[in-house]
Amino acid sequence: MNQKDMVVRIFKALGHPIRYDIVKFLLDEPKCVCKLNENIEFTQSNLSQHLRILKDAGVLKSEKQGLKIIYSITNDEIKNLIKNAETIVDDCIKNIK
Repeated sequence: MNQKDMVVRIFKALGHPIRYDIVKFLLDEPKCVCKLNENIEFTQSNLSQHLRILKDAGVLKSEKQGLKIIYSITNDEIKNLIKNAETIVDDCIKNIK
């Protein structure tokens, strides 16, 4: 897989509203899948599919701690990508008014 394909894979992973919510929920700190399940209104299997897509794209990583699986964002650049996108949207909204 080349760089272009990898970049597209990241944007596709982040482009779904549920996956965006998952990443936003993890911006501040890693959380166990049980906490994600409380805040995301989908079945466990659906949540697992979204988490797998985010992991496959390199957006998230997981670590098993005892019986819990802890999810976190792979690096600060992903966090910056989300924050930059939100800044762009905020600027667009300001310019519309």
